[in-house]
Amino acid sequence: MSRHGKRYLEARKLIDREKFYSLDEALELLPKIATAKFDESVELHIILGIDPRKSDQQVRGNISLPHGTGKNVRVLVFAKGEKVKEALDAGADYAGSDELIQKINEGWTDFDVAIATPDMMREIGRLGKVLGPRGLMPSPKGGTVTNDVADAVKEFKAGKIEVRNDKTGNLHVAVGKKSFEPAKLKENIVEALQQIEKMRPSAAKGKFIRKVSLAPTMGPGMKINVSEFLTEK
Repeated sequence: MSRHGKRYLEARKLIDREKFYSLDEALELLPKIATAKFDESVELHIILGIDPRKSDQQVRGNISLPHGTGKNVRVLVFAKGEKVKEALDAGADYAGSDELIQKINEGWTDFDVAIATPDMMREIGRLGKVLGPRGLMPSPKGGTVTNDVADAVKEFKAGKIEVRNDKTGNLHVAVGKKSFEPAKLKENIVEALQQIEKMRPSAAKGKFIRKVSLAPTMGPGMKINVSEFLTEK
């Protein structure tokens, strides 16, 4: 059984665990439960109506947050020749081929997004055991395998993020920082949910977005009533 610290337990007392809060109510309560001494991320935890065991019910794709996540996104690009310069000029933190592959093979994964040109995929395939479990393996579906490396770098730096369901069929999405103005957090949350709703697999049955909780990194979650923002009620 997991144990929580005193700060977490005190914050949990402020939350009615049976209530579905409006988004405005939740954002008003957020500063009272996000009491860590650092600028905590604000996260959506979404229970989806999918069967994650089935390949035709996977949810994976990109969403763009109008105000970004508040995080300095470290972008790595696997490329050769002129594409390396294009990536670095666009703001990539790392770009290259053999030297990066070797470094990652040795256990280094100090980056948040990995982008690759299509011609690099065969070479980086052997990195699957390192990058795959960390959600860092480039993929066409995730928008991280492309020849347009400059545009991809700029988009991820500006607030584009990849989302995909976990083994239990849930999504965990960072939508900002506790220091964000409530209006900006709200815009990010609404945009995220509306874009995720459009990712519904055709094979999914019943209600797609079943339950949404909002939580700071180190604090308890609040159940959110999001029906007013979604097409499916």
